[in-house]
Amino acid sequence: MKIYILADMEGISGIRMREQVVRDHPMHGPGCDLMMADINAAIDAAFEAGATEVVACDTHMMGGQIYVPKMDARAVYETPNAGRMMPSLDQSFSGVILLGHHARAGTLNGFLDHTMSSESWFEYRINGQAMGEIGIEAAYAGHFDVPVIAVSGDQAMAEEARELLGDVECAVVKWGIGRQRAKCVSQPEAHRRIRQAVGNALKSIRRFAPFKPSLPATIQLTLYRSDMADDRMGPPGVERVDARTVRKTIPTFEGFRGW
Repeated sequence: MKIYILADMEGISGIRMREQVVRDHPMHGPGCDLMMADINAAIDAAFEAGATEVVACDTHMMGGQIYVPKMDARAVYETPNAGRMMPSLDQSFSGVILLGHHARAGTLNGFLDHTMSSESWFEYRINGQAMGEIGIEAAYAGHFDVPVIAVSGDQAMAEEARELLGDVECAVVKWGIGRQRAKCVSQPEAHRRIRQAVGNALKSIRRFAPFKPSLPATIQLTLYRSDMADDRMGPPGVERVDARTVRKTIPTFEGFRGW
């Protein structure tokens, strides 16, 4: 049983302020240690529940947070690339775990809520349904018939995941206080919750179904400013909806990165 762990940083346990996820800030290094601890808890729980192979990928700012010497040596590590957010994911995997994730842009009390870019993306829709990174990543995994089986992050993220994916296992490790701050459970409790969610998911993995939006899919992106929409009008098939919104139709989610 092969399991893929895609880790972001905003939803990692103990991350409670923006400075911890900013690469050049002094608090980023300790934040990476927190991330490694969550990843190792998920890896260990996966193997304990029967996984035969685990791949971990760091999606925050295109990777760089995972320090491989500190990672559980039973797992393998990779980084996303321009073409694929989960490079080695294919139909041989049994499930995806979205670790340390956050709610979509515009979510009340979603800690550091955003969708792909906190500087430019305002609202994102697939086939008319508002989605965040959970939906984008689940649709990509669904292309390979691989379900998202567990998530971890704040309460707002968990509510979004359940609304979109149904009975996905959720490890809630924090609660947003507005957008910029969060209150967190202790590290031991967070890791207990992560281990429990991962273990429960793997022990009943056949109950999960891939997330597969109907194809061809209509992708609609609203930006913060009209010039940001201007910049996306070059490729063929892109339609201008209004000053800040662009739309296109895609035939498949293969190679999908949101836009």
